[in-house]
Amino acid sequence: MRRRRNGWASLLGGLLLPVIAVVIVLAFAAALNSLDNGRSAEDRRQLEETLRRGCVACYAAEGVYPPDLEYLKEHYGLQVDENQYTVRYDVFAENLMPDITVLENMP
Repeated sequence: MRRRRNGWASLLGGLLLPVIAVVIVLAFAAALNSLDNGRSAEDRRQLEETLRRGCVACYAAEGVYPPDLEYLKEHYGLQVDENQYTVRYDVFAENLMPDITVLENMP
């Protein structure tokens, strides 16, 4: 009888260890995915904030908001990774803050 218990214990231990290892690997993968999503959202938010600050700097220096995104890039040194982001820059009037929307491109 004693042998049977040891047999069951070793069988349970032999199955339990791989299951625990798989669960740990899956939890780690989920954590990395969540971290990556949070990072990309933060990068997008920072780009949008940088574009807004560039617009405000232009308004403070020149008295008008930039007419387009290319003007900000050329005169204020802003850089946008166009492979990763699409920027929608809508100007209504020279004295009103443009509507800036940053969208992340899908890979």
